[in-house]
Amino acid sequence: MAVTACQGLGFVVSLLGIGGIIAATCMDQWSTQDLYNNPVTAVFNYQGLWRSCVRESSGFTECRAYFTMLGLPVVGFLLSILGLAGCITATGMDMWSTQDLYDSPVTSVFQYEGLWRSCVRQSSGFTECRPFFTILGLPAMLQAVRALMIVGIVLGAIGLLVSIFALKCIRIGSMEDSAKANMTLTSGIMFIISGLCAIAGVSVFANMLVTNFWMSTANMYSGMGGMVQTVQTRYTFGSALFVGWVAGGLTLIGGVMMCIACRGLAPHETTYRAVSYHASGPNVAYKSGGMKASTGFGPTTKNKKIYDGGARTEDEVQSHPSKYDYV
Repeated sequence: MAVTACQGLGFVVSLLGIGGIIAATCMDQWSTQDLYNNPVTAVFNYQGLWRSCVRESSGFTECRAYFTMLGLPVVGFLLSILGLAGCITATGMDMWSTQDLYDSPVTSVFQYEGLWRSCVRQSSGFTECRPFFTILGLPAMLQAVRALMIVGIVLGAIGLLVSIFALKCIRIGSMEDSAKANMTLTSGIMFIISGLCAIAGVSVFANMLVTNFWMSTANMYSGMGGMVQTVQTRYTFGSALFVGWVAGGLTLIGGVMMCIACRGLAPHETTYRAVSYHASGPNVAYKSGGMKASTGFGPTTKNKKIYDGGARTEDEVQSHPSKYDYV
């Protein structure tokens, strides 16, 4: 009884400890602003492991993740490269469908097929592959899988080129941060579409394999009393399908991370607009957001003085003599 109680107590304490570790890792208040010298402040800053936050006296809180060079952009870029390489590898592999050896584990001939050719491997180790010398004779689903994989590879390659120039460590001329942010977002969208194309293509091929497998099984056991009537070659999942699924997932995750990193690369714009006041004599003019107003009375004349950061008028220059006028 005591052993059981200790075991249960240890399990509960360990579970609480793991929950506390997870909660502490996700919390934002790992470091807070010191208010010893300024107990009353309008802005309170605090930081965590993943982002920094600012809380105003009104209660409004804004948090921003750490978008650094070793953060989301580079990680998403590396994942996208791995995913694109996996998509190219899966497209060129021959083992998209392999012969099912459940009923005959020992055989002298082993057959497998890819998107571009079919192969036969003998027990002696000799392998012979023959390409599909036809386009119209292939199933429509196989041609759709080819198109999806090729489109995914092309989009991934274009996104890779765009993402290279969008990296913060590469500077081309006077390219601004906003342009790099837009390029990062574009490459991320391309990687997402590329990953979805790869996943969709592999899934369509897998669905075709499952349908043909059960149809072949039904034809094999279609006789009286479940007797086997004909022997047909059934195909099951090949290694290329799993490579394609993993590669598509990596490309998709890398694209999502690059889209999220776009926000950190964009320049921060303030929501407050400065207002400058300029006054001269009875006429007062101010400029705010491109709008001008004057409090002077009577009709406006051409000699009216409005100081708006530009050059002074001719009448204004004459009303202010310089030292050279007395020479």
